[in-house]
Amino acid sequence: MGVVTDYRTATTVDDFRANLAAVRNRIDEAARAAGRDPAEVRLLPVSKTVEADRLRNAVEAGCDWFGENKVQEAKRKHADLDDTGVKWAVIGHLQTNKAKDVAAIADEFQALDSLRLAEALDRRLQLLGRGLDVYVQVNTSGEESKFGLAPDDLPEFLRAVTAFETLRVRGLMTLAALSADEKRVRGCFALLRELRDRAREDDPALIGPGELSMGMSGDYALAIAEGSTCVRVGQAIFGARATPDSHYWPS
Repeated sequence: MGVVTDYRTATTVDDFRANLAAVRNRIDEAARAAGRDPAEVRLLPVSKTVEADRLRNAVEAGCDWFGENKVQEAKRKHADLDDTGVKWAVIGHLQTNKAKDVAAIADEFQALDSLRLAEALDRRLQLLGRGLDVYVQVNTSGEESKFGLAPDDLPEFLRAVTAFETLRVRGLMTLAALSADEKRVRGCFALLRELRDRAREDDPALIGPGELSMGMSGDYALAIAEGSTCVRVGQAIFGARATPDSHYWPS
C-alpha cells in the first residue's frame, strides 16, 4: 500500500481504459482494506501537461472530470474540450488576479486558502450569477514550500467564509509531505481527517459534506486508509510527467 512510481503512459482510448481500471481497482482494494465502501472515494484525473488530443481519448475512456493546477492551462483546455461536456477542477494555488478565470470556467476549486481570495472569487461569481464548490486547503505537513492554512487557523477561516454566499464549502484538501516515510505521509492525512471531525463537532454547517481531498498517484492508497473521499491522480492515469512537480507546486 506504499508509494508507487512506475507509471505507464496512455495515449489510446484502450490505454486509458486499462490505466483507469487499474487505478480504480487499487482504490477499491484500499477502501475495502480500510473497511470502507469503495463508492465513497471519488477519482479526480489530474491532466496537467497532457494535451487536448490525449484528453479526448481519456474522455472516451470514461473521464468526465479533469483537475488542473495552473488556471492558464485549465482555461485553454476548457476551450479546446468545450464540446465534450467534461468538468474542470482547479486544484493549484491561485493568485487573486486569476480569480476571474476560475469563476468563469471551474466547476470546483480545491485550493481556497485566504479570505482575500475568497472575496475575489465571490465578487466574480456574483457578476456571473453562479456558485462554486470549494475545498479549503490546509498545510498538514508544516512545510514552508506548501500552500494552505495552518491547522490552527482553520476554525476561524471556516466561520469567515460563510460571508461569501457563492462559495459552497465541500470539505478540506491537503498535500502530504513528499516522503518515503509512510508514517509521516499518513500523519498528514490523519491530521486533515481530525480537523474535519473537529469542524463537524463545532458546527457541521461550516464544513458542508465534510469531504477530504487527499492522496495523489504515489500515495492515494495511504490517503484512502485515512479517510480520503477524493484522490487526485495524474501520472498513474496519464503516465510519468517530464515537468517536475516543483513547476506546479512552487515554493
